[in-house]
Amino acid sequence: MKPGQPSQHYIGIISTTGAYFLWGFLPIYWKLLDSVPSLQVLAHRVVWSFIFMLLVLLVAGKLKLFRAELAQTFSSPRQLVILFLASLAVSINWLTFIWAVANDRIIETSLGYYINPLVSVLLGMLVLKEKLSPWQTLSFFLALIGVLNMTLSFGSFPWIALLLAVSFGFYGLLKKLINLTAAAGITAETLMITPMALIYLTYAHKLGYGAFSFGSPGLSFFLAGSGVITAIPLLLFSAGAKRLPLSAVGFLQYIAPSIALILGIYLYHEPFTTVHLISFALIWTALAIYSLSRTRTFIQLESLLLKKLPIKSPGA
Repeated sequence: MKPGQPSQHYIGIISTTGAYFLWGFLPIYWKLLDSVPSLQVLAHRVVWSFIFMLLVLLVAGKLKLFRAELAQTFSSPRQLVILFLASLAVSINWLTFIWAVANDRIIETSLGYYINPLVSVLLGMLVLKEKLSPWQTLSFFLALIGVLNMTLSFGSFPWIALLLAVSFGFYGLLKKLINLTAAAGITAETLMITPMALIYLTYAHKLGYGAFSFGSPGLSFFLAGSGVITAIPLLLFSAGAKRLPLSAVGFLQYIAPSIALILGIYLYHEPFTTVHLISFALIWTALAIYSLSRTRTFIQLESLLLKKLPIKSPGA
């Protein structure tokens, strides 16, 4: 092993794990703001994230590099459209999550982020023409059965979970198509939405229902802090992910929805029925198969099974 490699690996593990732990406990933060309309919380989150990221770039001495990256993006209509769509996708994701937490639907947000990797696989197949292995196909159908089980049992479609999974899946897909570094990306994305967020916040304050004021210092502090609590896990994830293999990141990503699930059941006492348990068990099984599908043992097993399957000739 090369000198310095172990320390880089440990830094990657600590940074990525830290990011997922922060994301997992994020519902507690949004619960502190559940008296504020969700759209207003989102607007503050966008604006303060943009301000905080500008400060990070300034302190890191990367503001000039960010301006160069931004100018290159704005000079390409295709890249500009992708940046706007990515900004829209992450804003929908954030708004859905904030609203769900405020309305006691944390368990459903957990379901959404468990499903997300499988949605990303499906989007990769449909948009990027990536091929699914038999194991990945099996994992997708198991997750689908889990979602259908909840839909048919409760008589309502788990739209929060699906909207979170699909919006974040599209966000991840769009991020693959845009030429921006991690820090520049989140700064540019919030920059795109900040003008609309500021217009909305100005309008809200003019009508007298703006939550940010010197008369409510505690609430105002947490609204401003939403930018920090958004940016820090993103920066940790960026630092960690580039030091780890994709398989390690894939396993660690289940920390956040697992914490959210525990919070929803034990801290906020949301209902978790037998139907939930069966659906989650199907999705957990799907995720286990999906995560293991890229290991050598599963690839060899897949090859062995395919060899044993009888293949008929086209004329048979």
